[in-house]
Amino acid sequence: MKHTWKITFLLLAMFFITQLIGLAVLGAYAPKIKQAQDEEGNIVNITDHNLPYGLEPPQDTDPKINLISIIISLIIAIAVIFIFMKYGAVLIIRYWFFFVIILALGLTINAPLIGIKYSSLVALLFALPLAYFKVFKRNIIVHNITELLIYPGLAAIFVPLLSIWTIIILLVIISVYDIYAVWHTGFMQKMAKFQIQEVRVFSGFFIPYLGKKERDLMNKFKQAKANLKSKLKSRKIKMSVAILGGGDVIFPIILSGVVLRTLGLIPALLISIGATLALGLLFYYSEKGKFYPAMPFISAGCFVALAIAYML
Repeated sequence: MKHTWKITFLLLAMFFITQLIGLAVLGAYAPKIKQAQDEEGNIVNITDHNLPYGLEPPQDTDPKINLISIIISLIIAIAVIFIFMKYGAVLIIRYWFFFVIILALGLTINAPLIGIKYSSLVALLFALPLAYFKVFKRNIIVHNITELLIYPGLAAIFVPLLSIWTIIILLVIISVYDIYAVWHTGFMQKMAKFQIQEVRVFSGFFIPYLGKKERDLMNKFKQAKANLKSKLKSRKIKMSVAILGGGDVIFPIILSGVVLRTLGLIPALLISIGATLALGLLFYYSEKGKFYPAMPFISAGCFVALAIAYML
């Protein structure tokens, strides 16, 4: 197993909690049919997702067209990140993260406030300081707590645009890309390293911890006498890091959100459980010092859960 039992359980718990928060947020933004007059005075039905900040999707969108648009957008985003990494545009990436995090947090915090006057502005008042401390002050606790809230908000933007089949296709494409980017080019490892060391903001769960050898060394240092402490000080203590990328978290939320609106709550919960179990198996069988693409395993768990949901 790559990480300790405690760290593995903590990562899985944060992953599953984020999935549940995602379902709650997407439930709050459930579409409602309203009647309105068109330009000719005719009464027409419109779908209102109640998304703030001008993010309401257009009426009668085609999921197939939306899928193509999302794929193109992802390709452009990856290319832009690659260029920024190459030229060390740290400040640009940091402010990019800052504004995206504000938006995502605002969407999540606004969800339980819907119905309250100026709820979207109130949500931003909470989101702004959280994003500031996350991006510019680098606190591990703030980082991981905000990660729980970021991906549900982002998922709320994409769920109205997709159908079950289009999100399945998207998951397959993302899984293939993840395999290529981790095992063939190493781009994902380079990007994670760049975010952690240069940008100092990682898009995903991030848990630094001491391994058994390092903990033993720290205990020896605490118990040692003065003359021995000087010798131990010269030894470097290596900090282990457990990470889970944001993409591995958000895509199962999008699938469960689409399933929530198509099949209901129980099938959506099955998706979250299937994704978590698949991730747990990956953590259990993974080896220390090696890197693994999580999306193929998570997607497989989601697909098995979706098949079970259709059989119920």
